[in-house]
Amino acid sequence: MNWDLLTVALLAGVANWAFRALPIISRTDRQPAGGWLERFLSATGPAAIATLLVASLLPLVTPDPGKLLAVVIGIVAVLVTYYRAGSVVLATLAGAFAHGAAVWLLG
Repeated sequence: MNWDLLTVALLAGVANWAFRALPIISRTDRQPAGGWLERFLSATGPAAIATLLVASLLPLVTPDPGKLLAVVIGIVAVLVTYYRAGSVVLATLAGAFAHGAAVWLLG
C-alpha cells in the first residue's frame, strides 16, 4: 500500500467533508448577507471544478492521446451540464463521471 496516496486521499476526503458540512454547522442562514463566510462558500463550487481539472491534467505531463481524450470528454461534460442545468454541483458530478467513464472505457 502506498501511504502517500492514502494520506492524500484522506486529506482530500476531510476537506471535501468540511466544505459540505461547514454551511450546515455554521448555520449560514443566520449570517449577514454578503459576509465573508458567504463569499467563501460561494467560491467552493468553482474551486472544486478547478481542482478536478488540475487533477485530470496532471497526468498529461507525459502525453498520451487516451488520457487527453478523457480530459476533453470530462471538460465537455462540465461545460454542457453547467450550460443546461446552471448548477455547479451537477456540472462537477457530470465531469467527474464522464472523465472516469472515459478512462475506464479507453483503458
